[in-house]
Amino acid sequence: MAATLPFHWNLEVLIVIVVAGVVLHRAVDNARQWRLALFALLALAIVTLWPLGDLAASVSLSIATAQRLVIMLFVAPLLLLSLPTSVLVRLTRPVPVDFVVRRLAHPGVALIVVTIAGTAALVPGVVDEGTRSSLARDLILLAVLIVGVVMWIPALAVMPGTRRLSPTARAGYIFAASLAVTSLSFVWIFARHSMYPDLHHQYPLLHMTPLLDQQLAGFVAKFCCCVPMWWVAFVIFSHADETGTPVEESPLHWADVEREFLRIDRQRARASRRSRFG
Repeated sequence: MAATLPFHWNLEVLIVIVVAGVVLHRAVDNARQWRLALFALLALAIVTLWPLGDLAASVSLSIATAQRLVIMLFVAPLLLLSLPTSVLVRLTRPVPVDFVVRRLAHPGVALIVVTIAGTAALVPGVVDEGTRSSLARDLILLAVLIVGVVMWIPALAVMPGTRRLSPTARAGYIFAASLAVTSLSFVWIFARHSMYPDLHHQYPLLHMTPLLDQQLAGFVAKFCCCVPMWWVAFVIFSHADETGTPVEESPLHWADVEREFLRIDRQRARASRRSRFG
């Protein structure tokens, strides 16, 4: 008997998307930012709600891979670009957040985090746990979104008080990040057996065996990640100057200056406390 995918509302995900839309609508400064936020939330809804969300959660590794790539390569950067600088300043002002974001703006640190966390989100144990628990599934998707934000911090250079790479460095970073995101693809393509026992009904629903679905996921990871990211890297590199970023293209942002003053004040306050109690 053919399996069916019953319709149901993923209410917790839908509520989060609606609330995020309301918050972003109140936070953005102009129509362009709102369009970016709207496109990001629409894409997030498509890949996390029925039917694609359910197929990714319990049926197909290839759809789960495509889902995670959409979140990392489309939703995350559009959300970052939609946030006004004033909002990013407030969000990153706390000392722990400022410390973490400043470190993650280093391309080497970001690549390490993306490689480890991005791979962990698709290992068999994590994927299988997401098939058993809706809470685990939602937490995994949240982690994927966070990993996507981390990946784009060095490339977009929108975080206040962080290092801004030259166009050539940004293009090289994006190229390297495209390889880090797809670290499991060759394992899936050349595996001789299915590695995800809790994914089921691939054949009745999608007319493919679990092994074929797994191999397809490897090609999806490579093609759907490398093609768009290499295109972005090529566009950035084609506009790069051999000597780096001209001064007129990298203006000094007041948010960066303000953040540096804030860090200096914090350092002075810590030094004062040490001298008073030391």
